[in-house]
Amino acid sequence: MTEQSHFSILNYKKDTFIAVEGRQRAEFFFIVQRGSVRLSKIMEVPGYQSDTLVEGDIFGVVSAMSSKSYLETAVAVTDVVLIAVRPQYYENLIQKNGDIAMKILLQLSSRLRILNDTLTVNTIKGEVEPTADDRFSRMFEAAEYYFANKKYVQALYVYTKYLRYCPEGKKSAAAKKRIEAMPRNVGEVREDYTPDDMSRVYRKGEVLFVEGEIGEELFVMQKGEVEIAKIVDNKEVLLGQLKQGDIFGEMALLENKPRTANAVATESCSVMAVNKTSFMFLTKEQPQIVSKITCLLAGRIWFNMKKLENTLIKDPLGRIYGLLLVCLEKEYVGFNSVGSYSFPFSWEDLSHMLGFAEKEGFIHMGELQQKDKNIRIVNGMIFVDSIKDLVKAAEFYRKMYEMENEKKSRQSK
Repeated sequence: MTEQSHFSILNYKKDTFIAVEGRQRAEFFFIVQRGSVRLSKIMEVPGYQSDTLVEGDIFGVVSAMSSKSYLETAVAVTDVVLIAVRPQYYENLIQKNGDIAMKILLQLSSRLRILNDTLTVNTIKGEVEPTADDRFSRMFEAAEYYFANKKYVQALYVYTKYLRYCPEGKKSAAAKKRIEAMPRNVGEVREDYTPDDMSRVYRKGEVLFVEGEIGEELFVMQKGEVEIAKIVDNKEVLLGQLKQGDIFGEMALLENKPRTANAVATESCSVMAVNKTSFMFLTKEQPQIVSKITCLLAGRIWFNMKKLENTLIKDPLGRIYGLLLVCLEKEYVGFNSVGSYSFPFSWEDLSHMLGFAEKEGFIHMGELQQKDKNIRIVNGMIFVDSIKDLVKAAEFYRKMYEMENEKKSRQSK
């Protein structure tokens, strides 16, 4: 190993393992300087294809930047020279070569979107990306929800956006009537900030963006609080509460896609808006922001890939154990940890993540608790008395899946 500034030059002989899926926490991500590398996975994950990387290609970013285990096995196809980058030196790389940072972010963004679509299909929950007509119908429904609940500031914003996108839409007349019926003290919707307005202030109740709206910027919270929510079946589902230092709306910066949720200021807040032009400036002036976005995307990809792998296990109990194991690793709980653990979610939450229907979920919960006294419900949350016993049970089901998969593979040859 040869040190060059904050990076390392690694040499691998042909057929040498560079990284092994799931076996160790990633210490580096890699840039191929010379030779070729083959990436593959143990499980045949939908949408994933083995890949051969050559000079200039990058791999291991998701695992390294999320501080998790490797998602893929990497083997040297030829003698290989790699530039190995430790996550803590990523900001230095950004400053030296902003193009690499943008390349990494675009790769992560594309991978996350594909992964989300595949995961949606495999868990039989959520929805396929809506058409333009669907988006605008949902936008109107969100406005109706806000209006019915007397959240007039939010309703006015969303009705106004709907009319801007669909001036002659099916609901345009209804939207105009709603606006006319609002109390006079609601005021007017603030005109959109220009792309050059990086510093923005929103009053309590103001909407930063709405689901279905096209966005071209991300936001960095500097002060205050913003809620991210979706309107589903005439209910407001809270997805997150963001405070100082949090970043949101990052997908819009990287891909020209509609917003997937609503962002509303729950108290007066200050944000920094970053568009593509200003983003390139920030790669040199504030690389910590780019680094944080990379870590954010990497963490989401790692978790969703693990959830997608888990959907391949056909036995419902195996899928339950598998997802609990993924959640342990997500929270950096060691598999060799001694003692108990309380998961920060309920059985209903877990059932929803697994795509179980309500009745189906309760059936599996009863079956699980009959077979395994290690898992209990305490104060509404999932609790295990022994982390080690949970790991053993999860590994048993995964091994059973791998054996079954190998058997099918032999029979097909």
